[in-house]
Amino acid sequence: MAVKIRLKRMGSNKKPFYRIVVADSRSPRDGKFIEEIGYYNPISAVKEIKINDEKAVKWLSVGAQPTDTVKKLFTNNGIMEQFEAKKQSK
Repeated sequence: MAVKIRLKRMGSNKKPFYRIVVADSRSPRDGKFIEEIGYYNPISAVKEIKINDEKAVKWLSVGAQPTDTVKKLFTNNGIMEQFEAKKQSK
């Protein structure tokens, strides 16, 4: 089973709100997911991002692949650096 870390769209028309979820790559964008690890709100005055670092690093270490957008969010929040440091320490 290929696992992806991706965005799940929530909110109403023209007011998107995204949850960062771990899901099977074959499931639909807004469908079934394994675990929710954070959220992203691009519409607020200051872009609101909250990600559980421990869960994100755990899923990356077991082989989950982030989408391009999620990878960018992880890089901006320092999660990719934590993952690389954990990978180097092994």
